Amino acid sequence: MHIVLVEPEIPPNTGNIARLCAGINATLHLVQPLGFAITDREVRRAGLDYWDKVKIVLWDNLADFLAKNSKERLFFFSTKAKKLYTEIKYQPQDYLVFGKETKGLPADLICQNLERAVTIPLNPRHVRSLNLANSVAIAAYEALRQNDFVF
Repeated sequence: MHIVLVEPEIPPNTGNIARLCAGINATLHLVQPLGFAITDREVRRAGLDYWDKVKIVLWDNLADFLAKNSKERLFFFSTKAKKLYTEIKYQPQDYLVFGKETKGLPADLICQNLERAVTIPLNPRHVRSLNLANSVAIAAYEALRQNDFVF
């Protein structure tokens, strides 16, 4: 499985997601610009001592990532999508793509990929969105569940 963070901004979220990736044997893709340096103390602390167990791929920008992964199964997570994340039949090498904490993924990317744009339902009267690390965990474990938890 591949977890893709597009322009993540909050170091502890990325650290927690890195720890999750270590635990589920997923590759972590970080699409620049990042809102922090990977060496930031907060990122390292949140990832604890798991950083050496995570395969990290760094991309210059979203266009570069999309161009080089155009043949892969990419699923774009957004509060603006209509399809539920549970409606997808995930495969082990899928890419789960998440946007930055403050803005999510670009609206035009979601519009151009409506069949692969998915959402995690929540009560919009109470919150705008879920925490990024929580969203990644929810989606990743659904994909793992569908594939009999094969890491």
